Amino acid sequence: MRTGRSCISAGAFGFNSHAMKITDINCYILEHPAAVPQYAWRRGLAGDGDGTPPGEPSYSAILRVQTDEGIDGCVRANDGQTVASLVRRRLKTLIGRDPLMTEALWHEVWEIDRIEELHIRHLGLFDQALWDIKSRRAGLPIHQLIGGHGRPVPAYASTVTWPTMQEYEKHIKLCADVGFTAFKLHAWGDAKEDAKLAANLRKWVGDEADLMFDGSAGWDFVTALRFGRILEDLNYLWYEEPMREFDLVSYSKLCHDLEIPVLAAETSDGCHWNAATWIENRALDMMRTGVGYKGGITGAMKTAHLAESFGMRAQVHGLGWGNAQLCAAIVNNDYYEQLVIDEAQIRGLKNLPDLPIIDGILQVPMEPGMGLNPDWANLEKMAVAIV
Repeated sequence: MRTGRSCISAGAFGFNSHAMKITDINCYILEHPAAVPQYAWRRGLAGDGDGTPPGEPSYSAILRVQTDEGIDGCVRANDGQTVASLVRRRLKTLIGRDPLMTEALWHEVWEIDRIEELHIRHLGLFDQALWDIKSRRAGLPIHQLIGGHGRPVPAYASTVTWPTMQEYEKHIKLCADVGFTAFKLHAWGDAKEDAKLAANLRKWVGDEADLMFDGSAGWDFVTALRFGRILEDLNYLWYEEPMREFDLVSYSKLCHDLEIPVLAAETSDGCHWNAATWIENRALDMMRTGVGYKGGITGAMKTAHLAESFGMRAQVHGLGWGNAQLCAAIVNNDYYEQLVIDEAQIRGLKNLPDLPIIDGILQVPMEPGMGLNPDWANLEKMAVAIV
């Protein structure tokens, strides 16, 4: 007997009736000579590279997940030998699983982390490769699959640590000239000199600009408190990671004693579970999230939604394709973070092929995937080893 309800097959929507399967997981190890670091953080600590002395061999990796439908997912990683070991010993056990089941597989990797204590940047690698597959399979950009709040996205100029006040002034004014209206300082770690720099930044860009300060976890509570009050007088938007992220009692007291929002939990392990502890202890006013330190796309979204449920902003940490997609997906993020290094790099931001920033606005890609499209045949020739 007909009920009047039409029956539409799954095939009408382009879905296959059988589950997609992972057929192989590989790691391509690439060797290259370590370069001289391009920039520094406070007190001269190298800001890029992996610490390998210049000229000596350094190793990166491409993690590749293959499927029975011929759709590959991949992601780039540093510390290639460690990633290769993880693939060989642990991730290979996930062959045969459905790559579209990103939530289930995220928890599988979380279980592996309990045994391995994975590096915080490696926890979300597999998840990013899966979202690469999922996005390509759907034919949609990741930001539309995980949310879809809005694009393009405003960007802020996030400085490196330049050696002199004059270089800060030169580069900041250049950033303003190319369209940035928001700026974040990574300074020297000397509270008195950093205070002068923070005041100068306000003079250079005017009262309407959004300003942020990143302490890079360099101070104790007393210095952090005194400096925070200086930033309050200068009307900064946020005060980021002034202390190491272990002492939640000090962070709680700092949040209580300051009016400026404290942004924290950037480097804290444990994804959204640890983020919940920060919120429970009132140890921050804004939450850090991002694909690099919060367990890939899945973990970063969990953290962002957790913050939103407490009426809290979740500022996306770091640049790159995945973080750009995250910025365009969630409602409680203000800006995309764009590192600014030197004059040539700043002037070239508008011409970047994947993530151009034009007049201070990031043009978030509409292309499916995670933005990496290797020539696998060529990569096989280049790799020093394939796991």
